Amino acid sequence: MPEKREVRLPDDVRLHVEVTGPADAEVTAILLHGWTLDGRAWHRQVADLTERFGARVRVVTYDARGHGRSSCMALRTATLAQLGDDLAAVVDEVSPTGPVVLVGHSMGGMTVMEYAHRHPEHFAARIAGLVFVSTTAEGHTHTVYGLSPRIARLIRIAETTGAGVLARCGSWRPPRALLRALQPSIRWMLFGDRCDPSDIRLVTSAAARASLRSIGGFRASIGDQHRLETLAALAHLPAAALVGDRDRLTPPPCAESIAAALPVTELTVCPGAGHMLMMERPDEVNGAVAGVLRRVLTGTADPTPAGPPVPA
Repeated sequence: MPEKREVRLPDDVRLHVEVTGPADAEVTAILLHGWTLDGRAWHRQVADLTERFGARVRVVTYDARGHGRSSCMALRTATLAQLGDDLAAVVDEVSPTGPVVLVGHSMGGMTVMEYAHRHPEHFAARIAGLVFVSTTAEGHTHTVYGLSPRIARLIRIAETTGAGVLARCGSWRPPRALLRALQPSIRWMLFGDRCDPSDIRLVTSAAARASLRSIGGFRASIGDQHRLETLAALAHLPAAALVGDRDRLTPPPCAESIAAALPVTELTVCPGAGHMLMMERPDEVNGAVAGVLRRVLTGTADPTPAGPPVPA
């Protein structure tokens, strides 16, 4: 069973953290979830990494501020910049020594980039590998929801307006009955061809735990972020990027631009998969994370570009 901990941040926000593995493990893997989700999204990866590596790897998940079992926060701190600062604090708290591999899904991947941008020396001293899952370094540049650009612009306007309203609703949480009614829309937006009913239930449960302030408050920051230059400075690190070809939120061009900025990154495109790759394609995600961890454990790095995307 994972050890449950709490990390208290300088503004008194409390983060719910779960740790599996010994404190003296050779490498720590920190898994960061996406917008409106929580650390439970990684349950298949936690189980797989624990079985593969045993005591050699410590696995950490945590709920971002305003999400899951972490506490709510002031609206002004609902930004990716703050999440980057929070990640730096989590690294210091749960893994004060030794190499760290960061695995970020969607907003979690953007959090990793923000940490690298805002704390470059801290990042360089601690981070040994990266895995980006269904994320982007270019905000909403490529997001068209699988629709025509004109319709996508209208949806984005409505979404941005609605996010502003939700952000002012404080620590209230969305009604579960409403989320259950929206499950068909959630399934269409987040998943590709295949979807296990238990995954829809988990996603809905996570959204029900996120405060309306966090659901609405982070939207502007997520849409505006551009961190390709930051990524280019990390090209020496072992890395992997994965995306589903049915991803309506961070489609393949998002992962392709990340791979272009990190030329030794192995880019995997999963046919028929949507935005929730760690649930839809756990074997591919597990393999990518394990591959980066092995390179860190053995001290090796792929010196040649990964080439064209690898179909999963």
